[in-house]
Amino acid sequence: AEINIKPWESLLRELKEGNNGRNWIDREPYAYWKGNPFVAETRRDLLTCNLSDKHDWNARLYVQDWILESKRGFQQSNLASQCAHRYKIYIEGYAWSVSEKYILACDSMTLLVKPYFHDFFIRYLQPLRHYWPIRDKDKCKSIKFAVDWGNTHKQKQAQEIGRAASNFIQEELKMEYVYDYMFHLLNEYAKLLKFKPVAPDGAVEVCSETMACNANGSHKKFMMESLVKGPSITNPCTLPPPYEPKVLGAFYRRKLNAILQVQKWEDRYWESLKKQ
Repeated sequence: AEINIKPWESLLRELKEGNNGRNWIDREPYAYWKGNPFVAETRRDLLTCNLSDKHDWNARLYVQDWILESKRGFQQSNLASQCAHRYKIYIEGYAWSVSEKYILACDSMTLLVKPYFHDFFIRYLQPLRHYWPIRDKDKCKSIKFAVDWGNTHKQKQAQEIGRAASNFIQEELKMEYVYDYMFHLLNEYAKLLKFKPVAPDGAVEVCSETMACNANGSHKKFMMESLVKGPSITNPCTLPPPYEPKVLGAFYRRKLNAILQVQKWEDRYWESLKKQ
C-alpha cells in the first residue's frame, strides 16, 4: 500500500482488462522498463541501453521516483496502464523484484535479464515459451536483438510467448492456489522441526481484523479488500510427488538448451551485421 499497489486479485482483473483493450500488434514496438535504478548496479547498467543520440537499442527506460510519485498521488504508476509496449523488461534489484509477476501478466513478451534470485513459481517457466532470456553482461545488444526478432517475421511467436506467460499468471497464480502452496510449504517445514513449538507466556493472538484496525487510508482499504472472509469450502490441492531425477534433469536441460539457442541466434545476428 505504501506505493499504491492494489491487492493481487483486483490488480489481476485490471491487468486482464487492459490486455483485452489493446492488441499486441498495436502496442509500441519497443522494450519497456520503469523502476528504481539506484537499488542495484545491474539496473544502472540497464539505463545505458536507453535511447540516445548515438544508439537506439529498442529500449524505452524510465526512472521511477517513488517519493515524488507519492506526493503526486501515484498518477504515473498505475501498473495496469503500463502494458502499452510489445516487450517488457524484468530485471532484479537488490534481490528478487516483486515487479516480476506484474510484468509477466501484461501479454507483452517478457525480456527476462538473467536472474540470480528466484521466487516460488519462476523455475517452472521456460525460455521461448514464457519469456525471452536476456544476457546480464551485454544487455543492450541482447535487448535490441530480441525486439528486432519479435518485430520482424517472428511476430506470431513473440505474441504467443507473451500470451503464455500472461495466461500462466492469470490461471496459476490465483490467490486460492497461492494459499494452497503456503499450506503445503508450512506443513513440509513443520515436518522438519525437531521440537514442538509452544506459544510463549504473554503472547497475544492477532487476527486479520485486528491488524486492519489501526491502519488507515490506502493501507486499511487494501487490507480490507484482500481480507479472507472465511475458510475455503474445498480441501487444498494435493501435493504432487517430487520429480524423479531423470525428469527434473530433462526439464533443466530443455531450459538451458533454449537459453543457449537464443544466444546462438543473437551471436549470429551481430556477426552478420559486422559483415555488411
